Amino acid sequence: MNYLAHVFLSGPDTELMIGNFIADAVRGKQILQFSEGIRQGILLHREIDAFTDVNDVVAATKNRLRPEYGKYAPVIADMFYDHFLAANFEAFSPQPLSTFTAEKYSVLQQHWHILPERVKQFLPHMMQHNWLLSYAELKGINQALTGLSRRTTFHSGMETAALELEKNYELYAQEFRLFFPELIAFSQNRIAMIGNPKPLP
Repeated sequence: MNYLAHVFLSGPDTELMIGNFIADAVRGKQILQFSEGIRQGILLHREIDAFTDVNDVVAATKNRLRPEYGKYAPVIADMFYDHFLAANFEAFSPQPLSTFTAEKYSVLQQHWHILPERVKQFLPHMMQHNWLLSYAELKGINQALTGLSRRTTFHSGMETAALELEKNYELYAQEFRLFFPELIAFSQNRIAMIGNPKPLP
C-alpha cells in the first residue's frame, strides 16, 4: 500500500501514524532511535505490506500489470489502491479527505525534528502539491506515477499506467473493494494487539 493507505490504517494514534508513514525510510537499527509507539507504527507498516504481498486479490492486480510494467507492477498496484481509497474516502471515514490529509500533514510538521532525512526531503513537496488529496483524481495519479517514472534507474513505463487504470477502471476498483475491507480488519486487529501507545508531547 502507498502513503494514504498507511496513514489511514494507523487509526487515530499519533505515534502509530508517524511510524507507519516513515517506515520505508527506516533501516536496520535505526528503528531503535524512536519511541516505542513509533517503533510499533514502523512494525505495523511492515506487517501491512507483508499481508498485502500474499493476498490473492492483490496478486491478481499485480499479475495483470506485470506483462507491461515488470518489477514495477507492485508499485503501480499500490498507487491504484491509494487512488480508490482517496476517491471513495467517505465510504471509510466520517472525515472529508481534505480535512483528514490537512490534519496528518500538520502532525508530521509538528514532529519534523524526529523525521528521517529521506522523509524531510520529500515531505515539503508532498504537502505543497497535496499528493494525498490529489490521489483522488486520475490526473493526480498520473502526475504521481510520471514523477516516479523519472526517478527509476531503469525504464519503468509508469508514465503510462494511468491510461491502464482508466482503461480497466472498474476491474481494478472491484479488486480494491474486495481487498481493502480485509486489510482494514487486519490492521485493526494488529493495533488492538499493540494496545494504545501514548501520543507524543
